[in-house]
Amino acid sequence: MAKTTPRLCVDLALPVGADLKLPPEQGHYLANVLRLKAGDAVAVFNGRDGEWLAYVTGITKKAVTLRLERKTADVRPPPDIDYIFAPLKHARLDYLVQKATELGARRLRPVITQRTIAERVNLDRMKANAIEAAEQCNLVFVPEVHEPVTLPKLIAGWERGRRLIYCDERAANANPHKALTGIAPPAAVLVGPEGGFTPEERELLKAQSYVTAISLGPRIMRADTVAIAVLALVQSAIGDWS
Repeated sequence: MAKTTPRLCVDLALPVGADLKLPPEQGHYLANVLRLKAGDAVAVFNGRDGEWLAYVTGITKKAVTLRLERKTADVRPPPDIDYIFAPLKHARLDYLVQKATELGARRLRPVITQRTIAERVNLDRMKANAIEAAEQCNLVFVPEVHEPVTLPKLIAGWERGRRLIYCDERAANANPHKALTGIAPPAAVLVGPEGGFTPEERELLKAQSYVTAISLGPRIMRADTVAIAVLALVQSAIGDWS
């Protein structure tokens, strides 16, 4: 069986011929978990400079170094579709971030609603989960992770020209594909908390001219399931699955 080249997302510039000294955690991963040796190949990317083939040039107790040989792929950002969501707790948030990354969210934007349970968000953990998903799924892009904001602040600072699609079990049009007709990126998808939006929040959203409400069918789903369902739906209707 052919050996799979490991992929690593690095927070370093990637100029051709450069020697990269990896941070201790990533060096430990390559040397002690994957047990790579000098001369072994590694694919590296940073979300900006494309993906590069590199080779291990040195392994010591203090550092692991790589040398870039050639670019193998350009950055491939997904369609300009943000995923905006009420944070969940711990493992379910990890899962949500991983799946949203795999499904092509351009940005991950936590929003605090009146019924949000997990109001404290570990952004470093979110970023780590997004990076892990990108590494494992052959993505040459990592979504941006934004600071949490309240729903009123999100609406007050909304970007002109970006459509906001939000999941509403009471949406007038029960067919989500019809509701999405004529919409194109830039866009964003908004998913509320487990308890749904309050009547006041629903009225705030309905009052905005750039908002489209869509239904996800007759069943009530958990918020992390909604992430998969709605992003798949939107990608198939207006994204890179269409």
